[in-house]
Amino acid sequence: MPINLEIFSPVQQLHNTIFDEARIQVDIKRDDLIHPLVSGNKWRKLKYVLQKAQTEGKRHLITFGGAYSNHLLATASAAAQFGFRATAFVRGEEVQNSTLFLCKLHGMQLLFTSRESYRDKMALFHQFFGNDNDAFFIDEGGASPEAAQGCAELIGELAQTYDYIFCACGTGTTAAGLINGIHQTGLNAKFEGVPVFKNGGFLRNDINRFLTSPPAYNLHTGYHFGGYARTTPELMGFIQQFVAATGIVIEPLYTGKMLYALYELARSGYFKPDSRILAIHTGGVIGLLGMQHKF
Repeated sequence: MPINLEIFSPVQQLHNTIFDEARIQVDIKRDDLIHPLVSGNKWRKLKYVLQKAQTEGKRHLITFGGAYSNHLLATASAAAQFGFRATAFVRGEEVQNSTLFLCKLHGMQLLFTSRESYRDKMALFHQFFGNDNDAFFIDEGGASPEAAQGCAELIGELAQTYDYIFCACGTGTTAAGLINGIHQTGLNAKFEGVPVFKNGGFLRNDINRFLTSPPAYNLHTGYHFGGYARTTPELMGFIQQFVAATGIVIEPLYTGKMLYALYELARSGYFKPDSRILAIHTGGVIGLLGMQHKF
């Protein structure tokens, strides 16, 4: 089956008195609407990865992630849709949750592995699937040049120009793709990344390895709220207020942290008056299912 999904990712303006007082326009790119499960940057990152697997005649996708990984769910859903088998190495002890339930519902086999062995993903791949000529390695989060290529295409979809483009950063692949897209299209915009990990400056190495040119970009490392998958009542309160005010569902792992940073920067006078800012909604709202108790 051809690897193709119709992209539906409109741009909507966000309205808030903070933006009015700062005299800026803020839009949001709704990549969360691309697909219910293969949403946001997950579809963009998998597009050319799956095409490569198909071209090489591989029908068994092997990937990696944590117990609440949006990437695992996206891979499971895409595999079912496009006729692949899928297996995931899940980091840590065996657990059950909504995300893994949906992975198994789509036919994905789950192999729980210790955090120590998980560190060498390629060794795990060869240990379990080295003799499987049908097996195709997909790194955690889909990180690869092909994934960056897919993310770069977002910039070409924009009908307006922007001064700043904001996105949450996990593996750095989406950021690299967007930066490449800005350069390739000649858009005069600054990329502003918000790492979701503590001490997120290390992501520069992960971003730089996929860049096709060395343009400058900024990382705002102070909005991790304790680290990956960590939250605070302040962050959860912001998310609840944002959803209630806009009708746009966001989650606290990625897009929630990025938008919190954007709002705080606007309040502090970070942007010049009359600036136009685009925030990228990278999807993954299924992650909310494991965090209901935090609201």
